[in-house]
Amino acid sequence: MNRDQKKGTPQGSPLSPLLSNLYMRQFTEKWKEFGLETLLGARIVNYADDFVICCKEGCAESALSAMRVMMEKLKLTVNENKTQICHMPEGEFDFLGYTFSRLYPIGKGRSHIGIRPSENSIKRMTDTIYLQTGRDKEKMDIEKVVYKLNQKLRGWASYFQLGSVTQSYHYLDRYTITLFRRWLYRKHKQQGRNIHCYPDEYFYKELGLIQLAKLL
Repeated sequence: MNRDQKKGTPQGSPLSPLLSNLYMRQFTEKWKEFGLETLLGARIVNYADDFVICCKEGCAESALSAMRVMMEKLKLTVNENKTQICHMPEGEFDFLGYTFSRLYPIGKGRSHIGIRPSENSIKRMTDTIYLQTGRDKEKMDIEKVVYKLNQKLRGWASYFQLGSVTQSYHYLDRYTITLFRRWLYRKHKQQGRNIHCYPDEYFYKELGLIQLAKLL
């Protein structure tokens, strides 16, 4: 409706995060000015209009209530579906594509609070790979498909390179190879599904497909 009526800003426009930061600056400055950071031990971490309030134990309800009052004064609407109180380290929450939670190292070692790519971030990437190897792409040159996949994989890995990423990298490598192999069978009208026709080395060494696990 907004697009048809030529109202608002286009999704992805650089104006959107700029306006968000102008509003959020008022919010973060008033948060400190009213003494909430000191009183509640509550620090705000934000990127554009996404933010997390980290506070002392027992102060979460007060911080949430204060945030809602201030947002109402700024005439901003809080997305309640994305708003929650999370007690760490027992709980977990997503922020900017990462999941913050307690992580358990393989083998010996103490657990710790860390980050990993969120399930939604991995799901969006698998959806992208699925589209790039869809039936409507069967007439494309193999080199073009590899280029497009590498572009997407490289971009995803450039962002998700912090924290515990090994498991996610291996999962996406396997998912990409599986769908790319199926795409080749369909493209060449091959009835069989013999993995030896297109071993993993064929994709990485001959076609030049990026292997995320090698980036670790």
